Amino acid sequence: MALELAWYDWVGIAGTLAVLVAFFLLQAGKLSGTGIVYQLLNLFGSGGVLVSLLGKFNVSVFVLEAVWMAISAYGIMRTLKLRSAQPPR
Repeated sequence: MALELAWYDWVGIAGTLAVLVAFFLLQAGKLSGTGIVYQLLNLFGSGGVLVSLLGKFNVSVFVLEAVWMAISAYGIMRTLKLRSAQPPR
């Protein structure tokens, strides 16, 4: 039996990998939890997992990933706001 993946499955896999890479790099000390790269990886990663739900909807995964995206977006806005409030060096 061959595994046939639709485009949204591939988007979900890429999203999952983005979130996992972000978490690994955070734990390895390569990224800051308040850094824009970490937050963008989480935002786009959770968005990718949400897209994968086009294939088979799961309400608990939808809630988790929607909130994950909202928190990531909040973190990005907060980081950008704090950066713009700092005097230039």
